[in-house]
Amino acid sequence: MRLLAGLLAGWYRDRRAAALESYTHTALRRVWRAQDFSNYMTQLLHDLYEGEFLQRLQLARLDYLSRSVAAATSLAENYAGLPAAPDF
Repeated sequence: MRLLAGLLAGWYRDRRAAALESYTHTALRRVWRAQDFSNYMTQLLHDLYEGEFLQRLQLARLDYLSRSVAAATSLAENYAGLPAAPDF
């Protein structure tokens, strides 16, 4: 909503149509990023898998997340919410 509000304000203030026309592309990037993160968290935290191989992959991902500052930072950034700017 912040993204659209900023673009609409720019349109009414300066008649900047280019930014407003980019809304769909920018918003869809954010939507698909959120979808991917939701899928990642579901696979990370839920017992979805039958078979030892997939269960061990899940445990390896959890282990990596608990030991890697970069992985933890990425998770925190996505969990807390992406910035309103389109260049997340």
